[in-house]
Amino acid sequence: MSQHDLGALSPTAGLIAIHAKVLVVFGLTMVLVALFTLMERRVSAFMQDRLGPNRVGPQGILQPVADGIKNFIKEETSPAQASRTYFLLAPMIAITPALVTFAVIPFASPLPTRWGLVDMIVADLPIGILFILALSSLGVYGLVMAGWSSNSKYSFLGALRGGAQMISYEVALGMSLIPVFMLAGNVTLTHVVWLQQEELGLWLAFPLGLAFFLFVVSSFAETNRLPFDVPEAEAELVTGYHTEYSSMKFSMFFIAEYAHMFTAAALMATLFLGGWDVPFTDFDDMRVIAPGIVEGAQPALWKTLVTAAAFLAKTLFFVFGFMWVRWTVPRFRYDQVMHLGWKVMLPTALAFILLTGATILVLDALGVEYGLAYGLALTAVNAVAMALFFFWLDNDRVITGSPRGGRHADAPEAEVVEPPQPALAPAGSDG
Repeated sequence: MSQHDLGALSPTAGLIAIHAKVLVVFGLTMVLVALFTLMERRVSAFMQDRLGPNRVGPQGILQPVADGIKNFIKEETSPAQASRTYFLLAPMIAITPALVTFAVIPFASPLPTRWGLVDMIVADLPIGILFILALSSLGVYGLVMAGWSSNSKYSFLGALRGGAQMISYEVALGMSLIPVFMLAGNVTLTHVVWLQQEELGLWLAFPLGLAFFLFVVSSFAETNRLPFDVPEAEAELVTGYHTEYSSMKFSMFFIAEYAHMFTAAALMATLFLGGWDVPFTDFDDMRVIAPGIVEGAQPALWKTLVTAAAFLAKTLFFVFGFMWVRWTVPRFRYDQVMHLGWKVMLPTALAFILLTGATILVLDALGVEYGLAYGLALTAVNAVAMALFFFWLDNDRVITGSPRGGRHADAPEAEVVEPPQPALAPAGSDG
């Protein structure tokens, strides 16, 4: 594999590059979050055969701007019995992890400049995935704090539901990533992308498809999206943990939700679909092994733009998946959410870890070279595991829903007893 020495950035140029990447990533994330609100309305309108927003700007493109202005000028309310400090702090705690976690996700191939090589990641931490898991788990504090500080029973019930759900599925989400660590031998996201480009030559969605499915389902629960929106069940809890919020504080919870959704979609694309890798090509197979030194293909500006577009396309695909599921799948009951998390997702994740580890040991003992054949062998084992999971393990108890599921699905139907009919009075009587 060839290496290219393009020169490292000077300390001053490196500092400027870091600030520029922070501004671009933060600004682009906030713009996309605003556009996702419009995209959500358009997707729901398409699925329900409606027009959707079409009044503000051409084809309703300025609707997010109108929504933002409305939230800024709307009246602020503060419950008299609320704990004011924590009531104000909760939206900030909810939104911060969603914006910070994107810092360790690579979004394009390295960019060569006249000042040196610029890596297209804000912070290439050696603990990348662990950093994401640690920060994303902090989002539950903002949710619970919002419900508790509002001093409202509806808000508090929503916060308890949300806290239980997010903690439950955080375990399954972390377990679903362990097979990725086992194959990569590293938790740096740039190395995971390189693994799929060159070392394995296969996107991890194929050899680790069951882990991919568990990660997707857990991400739905972590972002409180349907069918896991019991913390915000409007029909039961008004609006859940943010019932007492209004104006921009209310909007910050939804900004946090869409930002979490964007980060989760970017993680799915990076961990299981090759990140910024363009499929069926090798012109973009490269990685930075030292400051200014690239292994693999020669970096170029057009390659950076193409790979950034590929990464964005994969991320938007998963964002559309989030919206598609929201408008087509009904909400789970709370007992179904807990059953799926603890009795289905967690044991399945543990079993798949054991299966992946045993398969790796067998392949290593057989002397199979680490590469495409290695990945295809894992893919075959994964196909069997997915067939067992979908067609035997669950057996329509949870995923299908309540009509055929539940604890009493096989119980005999109860006998219907007709209530006694009142006796008819004789004709002509006063009774």
